Amino acid sequence: MNGILVINKDSKMTSHDVVNQIRKIFNTKKVGHLGTLDPLATGVLLVCLNEATKIGPFVDHLTKTYLATICLGKSSDTFDLEGNITEEVSIDKVDEKKVDEVLKNFQGSYLQTPPIFSAIKVNGKKLYEYARANEKVEIPKRNVEIYSIKRVSDFSYRNHCCYFDIEVAVSSGTYIRSLCYDIGQALQIPALMAYLCRTRVGKFRIDDAYKIDDVINQKYKLYNMLDLLDDYPIIDDNKFSILAKYGRKISLEIVKAKLGENPKRFIIKDNDKLIAIYELVNNIYRAVRVWN
Repeated sequence: MNGILVINKDSKMTSHDVVNQIRKIFNTKKVGHLGTLDPLATGVLLVCLNEATKIGPFVDHLTKTYLATICLGKSSDTFDLEGNITEEVSIDKVDEKKVDEVLKNFQGSYLQTPPIFSAIKVNGKKLYEYARANEKVEIPKRNVEIYSIKRVSDFSYRNHCCYFDIEVAVSSGTYIRSLCYDIGQALQIPALMAYLCRTRVGKFRIDDAYKIDDVINQKYKLYNMLDLLDDYPIIDDNKFSILAKYGRKISLEIVKAKLGENPKRFIIKDNDKLIAIYELVNNIYRAVRVWN
């Protein structure tokens, strides 16, 4: 079985917990996920089985959409409710127009500092390992893209804090915890993420997702690898399939004659079977991944 499961992850489960469960259900070690979800978070987690585990490097462009609750009035070392509170103020009222203006200003590209409690590696060591050992480390900023961001709830006040929900669509690698913290910094108010649900990855919505218990009870849909790559130019031609299976290079002229363009990458398939992904390297197309 080669393909992708769309899982609706429960809170308190790690993404690796989901992978382990799927390994047991399908009795295979070759299982991986696309895009880690924090244990606190719920929602869409794409899980790859067997040959589909090789697809990861080619789908890092997929847009991810989240529903998050921001808490204004306190911040933590993890940027969410799981961490130790590092700053706290009493919030009686916020300027609602200012909040909406700040949210609007985040749309577009910005340099984001990932949370210290994350699995990003610096000098071969995960950031959370530095944090747990109380070791200082310089966290490299990364350029992320906020495609859209908007407030989708009224403001509510409880326990001296202000809460509101946002819906945000972002590029791969964006930390919503950091975004919530940064929104607070722009407002000059301590902030953290109180809730997170990933509602969409690429074209896969939470309505398409199944719980682990569903999968245990044989209720799921296994998507073809091509379903994740349907925005790539595609060649479905037996002659190209033969070239790909032998790892042959393909000239720009042949590809342009077939596709009418010279894309950076394209797919070769045989009916519903993914054969290879080709990439333009030094003015010739080379197979960067071939599936048997």
